[in-house]
Amino acid sequence: MILTTKKISEAYWKVIINNPPINLFGPSFSRELMSLMDEFESNEALKVVVFESENPDFFIAHLDIINAGDFPTGEGKTGLSRAWPDLAKRFEQAPFVSIASIRGRARGLGSEFIQAMDMRFASKEKAVFGQPEIGIGAFPGGGGMERLHLLTGKARALEILLSGDDYDAETAAAYGWINRAFQDDELDVFVDALANRIASFDKSIIATIKSIINERAILPKNEHIMDTQTKFYEALAKPEAGIRIKKLMGKGLQQNGDVELNLGKHL
Repeated sequence: MILTTKKISEAYWKVIINNPPINLFGPSFSRELMSLMDEFESNEALKVVVFESENPDFFIAHLDIINAGDFPTGEGKTGLSRAWPDLAKRFEQAPFVSIASIRGRARGLGSEFIQAMDMRFASKEKAVFGQPEIGIGAFPGGGGMERLHLLTGKARALEILLSGDDYDAETAAAYGWINRAFQDDELDVFVDALANRIASFDKSIIATIKSIINERAILPKNEHIMDTQTKFYEALAKPEAGIRIKKLMGKGLQQNGDVELNLGKHL
């Protein structure tokens, strides 16, 4: 079991991510998240879902590159044919609030995961963010090309995407990538208080606020996300990407060690 649900109350649930050694986002993660999402959407009492990690060094490291071709496909509930883009769109449109409480690395698909949440809060001491895809000869394929610039603005999104570097929580907050960064011992207190506060309000109003904001905001189009993901898989299949990935694997990519802890440096 990668995703464990802790029901704080009928209205407020926590989901703890634990996929040793570094919380890769792979096919099993995707399938469990699909089942959880079905459960979320069918529960009329649920108002807030908070995602956090059991591993203080990794929130979600990134896509499981080795098994990238094994993700479930098929017509999704939002019309997207791959599991993650469909799930991300469902989180955006859901009648409940989704919050990421981040300790550890959230890079690549981990960064794209939190971008699909309604809110993002992080530990100043322990959170690290990045979109390292350029370092493997590719680019974000899970919504980062469509969502990141909506949070940070064009220039900062280009800095993040073209540098492939790691960013600390305070910089991420200043850029708008996350809502706020807290001292580590203050993070859980704040997120729990906010989640409980939201959970005390009427669900129909929560859903209406989200719906109206979505109508007024510029949200990614499904066809754009799928076009980007198709191009991402094409880039991943190119010889140049294969060479870069092989070198990084040889150094320790997807293992719990210095490469994953300091990926920006090793790219």
